[in-house]
Amino acid sequence: MSEFILVRVVVKIMVPFILLFALYVQMHGDYGPGGGFQAGVVFATGIIVYTIVFGIRRAVEAVPMTAVMAMVCCGLILYAGTGFATMALGGEYLNYSVLDSADPVHGQHTGIIIIELGVGITVAGVLTAVFLVFAERRARR
Repeated sequence: MSEFILVRVVVKIMVPFILLFALYVQMHGDYGPGGGFQAGVVFATGIIVYTIVFGIRRAVEAVPMTAVMAMVCCGLILYAGTGFATMALGGEYLNYSVLDSADPVHGQHTGIIIIELGVGITVAGVLTAVFLVFAERRARR
């Protein structure tokens, strides 16, 4: 895509806004439509668009595969860790009410935010990893 200067300039300007929108969807998810899964998909889309326009080499330089795998692991640890924390506090797995013994509603809200963050990080990491693996495979041909 090196001959399409306009596309490269537009994508270079748009990708930060796509990633910022993913953060908005993540943080706004408990107040309206959106949440972890949608934010993860939007975030991965930003990286995928960058990869399509600038190539796999530049994308892997910007977002190394080790960072993508770390995202997947961190998201899973957040999700599972929240569940185990609720069990350690005497509740059932993912019963967020025990996260704040003084105000169970606040505990539920906190638990949902943490779980949605874990889902968002995991989805972004998995979708990015799948795309990068296929793109690298195709680039080797």
